Amino acid sequence: MIAASKGTAPGAAPAHDSVEALHALILHQLDEDQAQETISIPLAGKSSIADHMVIASGRSTRHVSAIADKLAQRIKQEAGRSVRVEGLPNADWVLLDAGDVIVHLFRPEVRSFYNLERMWSFGDAPPVAAAN
Repeated sequence: MIAASKGTAPGAAPAHDSVEALHALILHQLDEDQAQETISIPLAGKSSIADHMVIASGRSTRHVSAIADKLAQRIKQEAGRSVRVEGLPNADWVLLDAGDVIVHLFRPEVRSFYNLERMWSFGDAPPVAAAN
C-alpha cells in the first residue's frame, strides 16, 4: 500500500505524494514486465488531463495485453484505484487511465506510426526516459 506522509491522517496521503507514488509504481511494474522503451512525459501545469503520461512498448500483442492486465491489477491492489482500460481486445494500442497518470502501451510498429512522444513534447523539455 502507498504510505501516508508525515503530518497526514493514516491512509490519506497528500495529493502530490500519492501521484508520485502511483507514477513510481507504474514505472516499476512496467520494468518488471519487461516493457520496452518506457518514457514518461510530465504534464503537470501543461495539461489538465493528468500529471504524467507514460508510454511503453511490448514485443507483441500478447505481451502488450499481459502488461496491461498486470498493470491494471497492480494499480488496483497497491494504490486502490480503479483503472479504465481501452483497446485491450486488439492490444495494438492499450490506454490505461489511472487518473493522475495515463499509460499508453503499444506494439512497436503502432507506436512509431502514432509517435505520441513528438505530439506531446512541449518544445521546452523532451520526454524523460524512465530508468530501468
